[in-house]
Amino acid sequence: MNEPLGLAILGSTGSIGRSTLSVVALHPERFQVAVLAAHSSWQAIVEQARQFHARTVVLVDPEAAALARAALRDSGSSTRVESGAQALADAVSGADVHAVMAAIVGAAGLASTLAAVRASKRVLLANKEALVMSGRLLMDEVRHAGAELIPIDSEHNAIFQCMPAGYLPGEDARGVVRVILTASGGPFRCTDAGLLTNVTPDEACAHPKWKMGRKISVDSATLMNKGLEVIEAYLLFGFGLDRIDVVVHPQSIVHSMVEFADGATIIMASPPDMRIPIALGLAWPDRVAGAAPGLDWTTAATWTFEPLDERAFPAVALAREAARLGGTAPAVYNGANEACVADFLAGRISFPRIVDTVARVVSEHDTSGAGVTTVDDVLAVDAWARARARELTRSAGA
Repeated sequence: MNEPLGLAILGSTGSIGRSTLSVVALHPERFQVAVLAAHSSWQAIVEQARQFHARTVVLVDPEAAALARAALRDSGSSTRVESGAQALADAVSGADVHAVMAAIVGAAGLASTLAAVRASKRVLLANKEALVMSGRLLMDEVRHAGAELIPIDSEHNAIFQCMPAGYLPGEDARGVVRVILTASGGPFRCTDAGLLTNVTPDEACAHPKWKMGRKISVDSATLMNKGLEVIEAYLLFGFGLDRIDVVVHPQSIVHSMVEFADGATIIMASPPDMRIPIALGLAWPDRVAGAAPGLDWTTAATWTFEPLDERAFPAVALAREAARLGGTAPAVYNGANEACVADFLAGRISFPRIVDTVARVVSEHDTSGAGVTTVDDVLAVDAWARARARELTRSAGA
């Protein structure tokens, strides 16, 4: 019998992390939790460490780490607790880690994702922002280190599944002419754009199909999330922007499609359950039995597809422009958006101001000669974009 696959789950207390652990629990003989990591949710991660007998826990916040260390020690656990960003990078590079679920949301997950790639691990990329921010840097590191990169976003995982057998992101996709990302349309798909000014954070977070964290839920409502996914597909699969389409599919059953040169289109369909792409990433090229229920083919159902209304939801067109500009423009798009979403969730700006402000920050960014060569380059641009977005959202009449 093969040894269990050693896992590091970064962002273990978030929705993707919890779903990953639910898949692990189905097959404890196949998977061993080596590392659990989060920012500061020490009580939740202590419970996870106890249940899954994690060897190492990393909490970026040192005070949270101290509380977790005491709690685990008092319960007689042998789990080691570390703190800080460097501890996180060291933990994912360990010999007992074979695969890394990169699910720390936003820019905070970039350094640990790169550390996993450089250590030649299998990286299950659930943090699209890390790729969008770093651009070609991350993909170049994947090729250099010989790491396996498997996208976990439902759309990109669906594209991955539709690709020719044995394909991995970064390789040439033989015979593929187009990829089509599907978008649910979010909670405001049928809402008049003039009514969005008074949208509340709770309304924006009430996604009709997916249960997600508040930041990604707002991104889905603005379709900034779909914009990030266009950039991610552009970087992962190497297609020109004119070969990446977006269609609205409110049922969220078809997750993406791949069109081939002979006119055939292969679709990937499943219930909207993140355990399915997670399970494939964990077991690839195999599949995990019973990861989630399949579709019910005994009940009549209708799948609809609609063109994206880019006038009402300009975030996708803005993402295409950022990708076209290249360099650090995608990092600006992402960083400004994270700052604006935080301001919206705090009640400081209206819903439409999110995309409006990101567009302005992207337009102000000078991309001439702005290549991404180091993580420091990325983080410097990210910091500028966030600061500029906050200036605009908090100044009168911006």
